[in-house]
Amino acid sequence: MASSMTSSVAPSEYKNSPPRASATTSKQSAVVEVVLRVLLFLGSLTAVVVMVTSKQKELVPFPPFGSVPNTTRFTDTPAFVYFVAGLFRAGLYSIITTLLSISALSKPVYSKILALYVVAMDVVMLAIVAAALGTAAGVAYVGLRGNSHTRWTKICNIYDTFCQQAAVAIIVSSFVATLLIMLILHSVFTMYRKISN
Repeated sequence: MASSMTSSVAPSEYKNSPPRASATTSKQSAVVEVVLRVLLFLGSLTAVVVMVTSKQKELVPFPPFGSVPNTTRFTDTPAFVYFVAGLFRAGLYSIITTLLSISALSKPVYSKILALYVVAMDVVMLAIVAAALGTAAGVAYVGLRGNSHTRWTKICNIYDTFCQQAAVAIIVSSFVATLLIMLILHSVFTMYRKISN
């Protein structure tokens, strides 16, 4: 009788264990996504604030009149304006998707279509951030090294503080792009795991 009792209990335990494990895994996955999206927001905000506050006034040599005071700021370069717009958009997007991820924590069963749209938008946002990063880095490199073929002189020897702030913003934006790649891989892996189960 004892053996029949253990055999009747064991199958019910096996039946209950996979849903609990999948629910726990699903919750852990949602927590990881929320953390990544919060970091995405903080990184985007930091890059935007650092770039927007980059401003420096210096005396620039202007022959034959001597030195003339000149102020440089991020709005003087269209690539930096695009950079700020792209990273601002990524920050705004991260707020919306963080709220969606938090709602997924409270209601673990959310639409698979919504998850697919979020992954697709993550890819679009990665393209925007990568384009903004590339354009800003290209202009920053010319500012740092100049270009002898086009006779563009370097300016970072004059506007050193401005260039340092731009460099910090570009480095932070590369962290933002890395976070987006991690989010895409995480979402794809989560979807794959749900399909395989």
